[in-house]
Amino acid sequence: MTPTRSSPRWTGVRSAVRRWRAAPVFLAVVLLLAGDGWSTSGSAGRQAPQSARAYLAAALDVMEARSVRRNQVDWPRLRRTAFARAEGARTASDTYAVITEALAELGDHHSTFLTGTEAAISRQRTEDTFTGLTGRRLPGAVGYLALPAVGGADETLDRYVRQGRAAVGEAEREGGACGWMLDLRQNTGGNVWPMFAVAAPLLGEGKVGAFVTADGAATPWSVENRRPRLNGEESPWGPADPLGTPDPPVAVLTDGGTASAAEALLIAFKGRPDTRTFGTSTYGVPTGNDGFPLSDGAVINLTTELDADRTGRTYDGAIPPDEEVPASRADIGTDRDEVVKAAARWLAGQGTCRRP
Repeated sequence: MTPTRSSPRWTGVRSAVRRWRAAPVFLAVVLLLAGDGWSTSGSAGRQAPQSARAYLAAALDVMEARSVRRNQVDWPRLRRTAFARAEGARTASDTYAVITEALAELGDHHSTFLTGTEAAISRQRTEDTFTGLTGRRLPGAVGYLALPAVGGADETLDRYVRQGRAAVGEAEREGGACGWMLDLRQNTGGNVWPMFAVAAPLLGEGKVGAFVTADGAATPWSVENRRPRLNGEESPWGPADPLGTPDPPVAVLTDGGTASAAEALLIAFKGRPDTRTFGTSTYGVPTGNDGFPLSDGAVINLTTELDADRTGRTYDGAIPPDEEVPASRADIGTDRDEVVKAAARWLAGQGTCRRP
């Protein structure tokens, strides 16, 4: 089956200041209940009430079975600590704080817990706007493309891809760009699928990365005919137009606001020839999450995979640039932007952009 635009594997995560990752329609449901007496009867599919202890046990079972860090956690100790903290709990909601603390102790810095109310709000949220998607031609025949965060309904993602590809076309006017700046600064994530669909011609053909589980199982990302694929399955959009300059040099710009899905796109450029990154380190959550509903409608948004680049290297923290260039957020888009200036200097020395 072709992955949908809101496939959870291609949806970025934001915990705390970032948006919830998993698309609600495609939440992975894993019930490792081992005799806890859960029932799926009822018109809404809601499980029968559980004791607080059984509820907490089910949450810990999901973490132990699916966490990307499951082979690095002392599970007997974590369980003892969690049940001790939950002593006296009578209802599922009495264990929410304990589950949140247990997720924090996994150390992935990306897993989160949503109450039933919070999960319902996330399902209703469409976030049908995005700002800052721009493309233009810079001096020296350099193309500039800024990709912001995006999420929401299919119509929004379609519009993002149309506008993004049109922005590439605008920068390609007058004979094509000799090289490119891809600006991912302040891109906090969302759904990476449309970002890949826009950036596919810059990435080049073939394998560009993968999701990797704790057991080493990989789900590859690739580009074929300027169209991204996830595990061989095509994106919902057709191929992008070819670039005027095949395989151009690319400078990728990042900062502390580059997070999650944007970090995945950055990682897809790692190992690409004629590519260099500029700016400051990313936020530090280059990982994949899945949502696991509990019996009362609450959801564990659990980090289950690491992002890997085309060479197979995995990432699990902030990604530093090749060239550190501190810059104020207020300078982005102005003539004071030192990151753009540094990237322009590098591009000017690359083959297709070098002037006699």
